[in-house]
Amino acid sequence: MTTPVPQPGIMTISPYVGGKSKAGENQNVAKLSSNESPLGPSPKAVTAIEAVVANAHRYPDGGSLLLTEAIAEVHKLDATRIVCGNGSDELISLLNTAFVGPGDEVLFPEHGFLMYAISASVAGATPVKAPEVDRTTNVDNLLAAVTERTKIVFLANPNNPTGTYLPYSEIERLRAELRDDILLVLDAAYAEYVTRDDYRAGVELVDSHDNVVMTRTFSKIYGLAALRLGWAYCPPDIVDVLHRARGPFNVNALAQAGGIEAVRDQAHIEKARLHNDKWLPILTQSFRGMGLGVTPSVGNFLLIDFDGSGKAANEAEAYLAEKGLLLRAVAGYGLPTCLRMTIGQDDENHAVIEALREFLGT
Repeated sequence: MTTPVPQPGIMTISPYVGGKSKAGENQNVAKLSSNESPLGPSPKAVTAIEAVVANAHRYPDGGSLLLTEAIAEVHKLDATRIVCGNGSDELISLLNTAFVGPGDEVLFPEHGFLMYAISASVAGATPVKAPEVDRTTNVDNLLAAVTERTKIVFLANPNNPTGTYLPYSEIERLRAELRDDILLVLDAAYAEYVTRDDYRAGVELVDSHDNVVMTRTFSKIYGLAALRLGWAYCPPDIVDVLHRARGPFNVNALAQAGGIEAVRDQAHIEKARLHNDKWLPILTQSFRGMGLGVTPSVGNFLLIDFDGSGKAANEAEAYLAEKGLLLRAVAGYGLPTCLRMTIGQDDENHAVIEALREFLGT
């Protein structure tokens, strides 16, 4: 007797584990483990979603045309160069499926998003990590890791889970020194949170090159994580490839309706950004004052390092969970001494500060 055998590489994958949403018997939890928006979605988006439910028996628009037009309008882009997906995760997977296979390599920074390696392995390619410097992507190290087998370079900017970023000048240098047959994917999931003058999400590079793609998501600042919605801005030839590779109705009608109103409600986005700008320095200073390490972040989360505190990160995670405060363990990212905390609501942030003071005895 034999059984079906999966393709090589599948059984080497460690399944992706998302942030915890429950803490034993404690049902009143502050979920600060998945980088979701504490303000939730735009009320206009919620109204639009509710209006679609009555027509749930109808298929959605297969091309997400109204949504791509709304995205293009707000971001001043060419709508024909936008492809929407079931979260940016789907778009990352489609790019790997379409452009790599056995014998190829997919390159990314050592603390890069776990889905880069997972989807590369599913496609039969070999994931390759380039060393970071001070938990920040290093362009020289990425370039040094390129081989004749490299087909895609994924770069999250800002990066998750570290929160660090590269200035646009370094992104330009990376593209200039890559071969033209290597696809550079700029994952800008947290772009809306960044207010640094030297930051760019990647639109300009997509416009001027045939081998650069920028991916974005509605799961973070837009507060639509439950609906799974992302988009990519691409050169025309890659748009053609993605439309051939994706499913015919890959974005559901609720996500399309909510996304249209969410992207147009920039006042709600600004409110979320200001909330984040307020709390990033407060939490950073509070944790550092307890003797914890905090990686400078431009996202909606902080990487907290317990190395040298006399306490272990897994002990801190368990202690906080008992109080209904759920942070993310990041040992799977190669950071076993750290926890990642999403910026939450005011009371949740205060609760984490007080709980960690108790845990550390400071």
